[in-house]
Amino acid sequence: MSKHSAVPFLRRRSTVVAGAVGAAVALGAGLTLSGVLADTPAAKTEPKVVRPTAGAPFDYQIGGAYTPAKGVTVVSRDRSAEPAKGLYNICYVNAFQAQPDALGWWQKNHPDLVLRDEGGRPVIDEDWDEALLDTSTADKRTRLAEVVGAWVDGCAGSGFQAVEPDNLDSYERSGGRLTKAHNAAFARLLADRAHAAGLAIGQKNTVDMLPDRTRIGFDFAVAEECGQYDECGDYAEAYANRVFVIEYEDSGFSRACAAFGAKLGIVRRDLGVAPRGSGGHVFRTC
Repeated sequence: MSKHSAVPFLRRRSTVVAGAVGAAVALGAGLTLSGVLADTPAAKTEPKVVRPTAGAPFDYQIGGAYTPAKGVTVVSRDRSAEPAKGLYNICYVNAFQAQPDALGWWQKNHPDLVLRDEGGRPVIDEDWDEALLDTSTADKRTRLAEVVGAWVDGCAGSGFQAVEPDNLDSYERSGGRLTKAHNAAFARLLADRAHAAGLAIGQKNTVDMLPDRTRIGFDFAVAEECGQYDECGDYAEAYANRVFVIEYEDSGFSRACAAFGAKLGIVRRDLGVAPRGSGGHVFRTC
């Protein structure tokens, strides 16, 4: 499979409507979050996992790697990039959706792992032109974990210390075909895989998952626009300030810095997360 292209994946606050649809589907199927997680085997003895330091200066470089600014000690980069030497590196993996240039690979090799509508067409996240992956059954989650788990192992082999699996909230864009419970169960498989590889794993967005973070196995959080949507406090409390915040608007950045600048790793980036030297590049810290 070709390395996926680096593009931004902005995920915003969960909607009440989407949450209600997911809950209704889960109840109708007799499926609860605790029930799904309870069916997942417990993690075995694992190598030591090093969690990131709370409040560490942070840069978000998933759109392209560049030399971090002086003082930055934590960097998130795409899994196709090399880690930054001497820093704590988080590996970005698009775990719950297919990159646009990778859909053909999924269609050829694992067509039934792509979520489909009643007409057999892939269900697409229209904002980013990404097909959703199908986490709806234990068998599909296990098979998905074999593919995505290999990417996680690759992150460890490249020298990253942690991984952030993106699109945890894909169930909100599934038209009720997926639920929070489905994605939480898949996230736990990824957490087990990460820990087995010696990697910490970060919860990427999705405040609705905070109550389930311990059962899933998340170690920290990466939160986009929590200042803009007044969610930073929820993440900070849940993860004892092990939270890395990306803001794309000055207003959200100002609010995040005012309330949590001394506690969390907060960065103002451009929506395209362009490398330094590219047009539109923005990088500021509190």
